[in-house]
Amino acid sequence: MFYKFWRSLIVGLAYLLFRVEVRGKERVPRRGVYILAPSHRSLLDIPFAATVTRRRLRFMAKKEIFATSFGHWVFNQLGAVAVDRDGNDRAALKTIEAALHEGEPVVIFPEGTRRAGPELGPLASGAAYLALKTGVPIVPVGVGGSEHPVMRNRWFPWWSRVGVVVGEPIVVEPSSGTIKRSSITALDEELRVRLQACFDEAVAWSAVRSGGQSGRAGQPGERV
Repeated sequence: MFYKFWRSLIVGLAYLLFRVEVRGKERVPRRGVYILAPSHRSLLDIPFAATVTRRRLRFMAKKEIFATSFGHWVFNQLGAVAVDRDGNDRAALKTIEAALHEGEPVVIFPEGTRRAGPELGPLASGAAYLALKTGVPIVPVGVGGSEHPVMRNRWFPWWSRVGVVVGEPIVVEPSSGTIKRSSITALDEELRVRLQACFDEAVAWSAVRSGGQSGRAGQPGERV
């Protein structure tokens, strides 16, 4: 109930403020588990990703958002799993893997952290590794318009129009035995191609809906 209430509230605000529109929602599996893999340009990508399904999503989030007692309580209730971005956080991956085994879809941002610019940043291997280990599909999701959510003209600010594009799921066969690095690299590359296409479409669509403004990209690099 907690998740449903807060999801309805936060996603409702996203629709109201950013006029979110989703393309390809029918590509999200109605049953079973999957790994949702969105592009990442803003903290707002978390509620934007949640627009594609009403099901409860477990997502990996940087441990810093758990720093306060309020943040720790809220994000735990929302199903977030704290991850240490400075190292290989095996505990977080095991928790996410357990959620998949329990029948819950999960969200993993393949870029690992917020990036800027029109090109995807380097992909971490968490999504590919878990997909190969568990045999669940990866669903790429491009989010356009979140990098510059508030825009200004000469007189007043306004919200960008956000487009969310869901790509075809990448079907993965579970690996038998040891997962080879070459298999992870190949799946990462396929995900990169599919996710970049979704992201390009989402950015272009958002730019048209925002009057050509939200498509302006920042310089490539990491955002903090």
